[in-house]
Amino acid sequence: MKALITGATGFVGGALARRLQGLGWQVVGLGRNQEAGKQLAAAGITFFPGDLRDAATIAAACRGREIVFHCGARAAPWGRASDFYADNVVGTQNLLAGCREASVGRLVHVSTPSIYFDLRGPMAVRLNVAEDAPLPPRAANFYVHTKRLAEQLVDQAHQEGMPVITLRPRAIFGPGDTAILPRLLTRLRTGRMAVIGDGQTLTDLTYIENVVDALLCCAESPANTLGKKYNLSNDEPVLLWEMVRRLCATLNYPFPRRRLRFATAYLLAWGMEGIWARLPGSPEPPLTRYTVGVLAHSATLDVRAARRELNYTPRVSVEEGVARYLNTQRSAACPT
Repeated sequence: MKALITGATGFVGGALARRLQGLGWQVVGLGRNQEAGKQLAAAGITFFPGDLRDAATIAAACRGREIVFHCGARAAPWGRASDFYADNVVGTQNLLAGCREASVGRLVHVSTPSIYFDLRGPMAVRLNVAEDAPLPPRAANFYVHTKRLAEQLVDQAHQEGMPVITLRPRAIFGPGDTAILPRLLTRLRTGRMAVIGDGQTLTDLTYIENVVDALLCCAESPANTLGKKYNLSNDEPVLLWEMVRRLCATLNYPFPRRRLRFATAYLLAWGMEGIWARLPGSPEPPLTRYTVGVLAHSATLDVRAARRELNYTPRVSVEEGVARYLNTQRSAACPT
């Protein structure tokens, strides 16, 4: 099978590229990170340097591909609206055009379940959310807004005849993660974290290899799955702050002593965003309203559709996944 993976120099795309290569697929990985591209090439994966904003480059990358996995996106709690729009909306437009021109047999689009949740109000806390649940009237941030727009583009492409499937994986973690666990552990190690909310936040996580399994399920799923969207998680909600407590005990880090009510933390983050937005380069503030919402509000998904229709079964538990991540960190810190 001949596959193109966008975002192949990123966390999800890179893990998928290596898995497919090991299965004997002919893989082309598209990305902007030249150093990560060299590592892909060393693993026998064809690296195609390119930017999703460049329509001609994307069209060339799509030629001759039987399936495309769209893992590339700008995913961050902070940044300029124009950058999110260019990468997530224009980039998806360009990819859809390239797939159409090349008559690609199937597109698997990686979206986000963050579109279900608001920062505050009645849609801030949502449990066991299904794919057809109503969306909040306002997106939580620029990232979420542009991913909603990208989904609309994919939906339109399907209505026009393109074979597509959309996945919405929740909070992906594991070896290679540069966002969730690294950010969390850095804050714990430096003592710059507080318990936000009532300490009873229930959340979903998804181990990286389970996400790759689901992407493979999408590649092989029956025709009646085309045009549909599927939630994805480990399907084992965890109490966030209890998990943090176990991490602290394992790593001998102090558990956060400070506690902040949601309203207090939200107001503090709002003020930081206003100040940091005016600094040269608009760096990410220490706390954003989006992060406050994630830490304080319970949010879980209903993944029965993925289990039933894609034959998805999470193989690696959250506990085992965290252990694997910590082992890779110890190995990196103490090379033999």
